[in-house]
Amino acid sequence: MGNNYKLYYIAVVSATLNHRIALRWLSVAETTVDNEKMELVTNCDRFKSLKHSSVNPYAFTEQGIAMLSAVLRSDRAVKVSIQIINAFVAMRKFIASHNGLLQRMDNIERKQIETDQKLEQVFKALDNKETIPTQGVFFDGQVFDAYELASKIIRSAKNSIVLIDNYIDENTLTHLTKKNKDVKVLLLTKSISKQLQLDVQKANAQYGSFAIKTFTQSHDRFIIIDNTEVYHLGASLKDLGKKWFAFAKMDKHSVENIINLIEKQ
Repeated sequence: MGNNYKLYYIAVVSATLNHRIALRWLSVAETTVDNEKMELVTNCDRFKSLKHSSVNPYAFTEQGIAMLSAVLRSDRAVKVSIQIINAFVAMRKFIASHNGLLQRMDNIERKQIETDQKLEQVFKALDNKETIPTQGVFFDGQVFDAYELASKIIRSAKNSIVLIDNYIDENTLTHLTKKNKDVKVLLLTKSISKQLQLDVQKANAQYGSFAIKTFTQSHDRFIIIDNTEVYHLGASLKDLGKKWFAFAKMDKHSVENIINLIEKQ
């Protein structure tokens, strides 16, 4: 037996042998055997509150009543003892005959708890303002809404951001500074002017972890987060919201293909 078990013994609190029998609770006292404890009496909430109590708790047990009935001699005491023992027997039979039902009820309760936990996660996700939609359309004039979407995507990165965009300028770099401090940014664009190279150097000097490379294989815009998520953007990062554009989060298979093609360049 492990050290977490408790051993309890049952003792008669008091009784008289004349016809005025006082049937009381049975005292539950704790003892230790070789530092190993075992609990023979079912725990209840009250036991926890009696942790530092000097008074032993009381509980009826079938064995205790049987022991008490061997001592008490009055007719009333015998009848009460028999009634209590019969109650224990009936309870044991009920539990045995309804064991499957009780187990199913226990399973239902556990599933209900799991469902409640999942619903709680859903509600938290709905309340989370940083939740990123997987697809959508923005119309001309929705400049801030589109800007906010891109900001959420940028802030979601934990390790790296790869932006494929053929129209990058200082506005793009400014937007990307919303990233977490240690996130590395790789910019892929079809041409790198001296001004753009200087902008990247300045951004890298202040914010760190910016790099830019020439990439001519893409017409569309993509932003890759932590090499696990890819968002397709219908407009350049600097022009979001100026005209109609759509965006969508791509499936995992597409993510792997895009990353593999980039690494081959």
